[in-house]
Amino acid sequence: MHAPRAATAGRTASPSTARLINDRLALQLLQSEGPLTANQLKTMTGLSRPTVADLVDRLQEAGLVSVVGESGARRRGPNARLYGIVADRAHLVGLDLRTHSATVAVADLLGRVRAERTVPIRPDDAPEEAVERSLAAVHTALDAAGAGTPHTVAVGAPGLVDPATGRFGDTGWIPSWHATLVTALRERTAVPVLLENEVNLAAIAEQRDGAARDRDTFVLLWLGHGTGAAVVLEGKLRRGASGGTGEIGFLPVPGTAALPSADGCDGGFHSLAGSAAICALAAEHGFPGAAGAAPDRPGADDAPPAEHLVRAAAESDAGAAFLDALAARIALGVAAVCAVLDPGCVVLGGEIGRGGGDALAGRVDGHLARLSPLRTDVRAGTVGGRAVLRGAVLAARDAAQAELFAPAG
Repeated sequence: MHAPRAATAGRTASPSTARLINDRLALQLLQSEGPLTANQLKTMTGLSRPTVADLVDRLQEAGLVSVVGESGARRRGPNARLYGIVADRAHLVGLDLRTHSATVAVADLLGRVRAERTVPIRPDDAPEEAVERSLAAVHTALDAAGAGTPHTVAVGAPGLVDPATGRFGDTGWIPSWHATLVTALRERTAVPVLLENEVNLAAIAEQRDGAARDRDTFVLLWLGHGTGAAVVLEGKLRRGASGGTGEIGFLPVPGTAALPSADGCDGGFHSLAGSAAICALAAEHGFPGAAGAAPDRPGADDAPPAEHLVRAAAESDAGAAFLDALAARIALGVAAVCAVLDPGCVVLGGEIGRGGGDALAGRVDGHLARLSPLRTDVRAGTVGGRAVLRGAVLAARDAAQAELFAPAG
């Protein structure tokens, strides 16, 4: 893949600005393409040989790039040297906070996970105990990765995150230890700590590594214990004025007994596509196993009965009627999203989206085509059960690289 040519100092930028632009361009290529020779950098950037030689020297002096090998067994000398990003130049921490657990991943500057730890949080644990256990998991993971102080920490959690402050908005319904943990991380680590809604992070993971890699505009519809959505328009995650973009559980839809309110989403899309509603729908269709599937506990972390039911239905002819009825419900929410945003692509994520896979996505696509004139590609998410954690690592990597990949001119 060839990158756009860099700005040259003589035409569009001062010498120092041009150096910064060229350095960042070279680092972005090394990030996306892997190790490259100076000649390959010259070809892909359009820069002159002396300019490439200078930027390689600068990046080596900054500790961002090193020689990692040679290209081809028959070639020797400076022109054969392969340059790569120094992955251990910085370490990153990603956290996925749930009601009953905290999962930590430590990654290098390239986003490669070096260590991972999960700690359960019991319902009767005091908030202070939950925080200390989570912090201990962070330190354990850092030690296992051979890392010291992380460069950047990114946290994914349910709830509204105020885009202006980077802090939780309305916290009345989320575990109190989530906010306390984020505060403790900021105070004790003295490094940047980014807080992001979990569904937004899952969308980042699907865009970089999953089903939306070929899209710069799409919506991730999260179907799990609850419902949510993340909106990416022209490559940019959209959060809204208060961080509430994607609160699709509150969407008024036909087929419910009431309307949602400011105090709760019962009666909204959540009442059709939340996990408890899915269990009830399976029972209505007499799908085997539905009778014994109790509605999920809100926020439970173990695999919910709804996920098992949807997965089994997707893999069995006996579940066709149930799966089709579920797809018709999901299509109501998707149609509303498409009428407002026209994203062209909707990815079904979360436990239900993952469990239903292509069988569920294909049925939603069919129902949507009858509801909306806007052609929309409905896809199953592919990142899997670590989507939030992967998104946290990628967010931390982006923030760290934005700082480190901007050497002074």
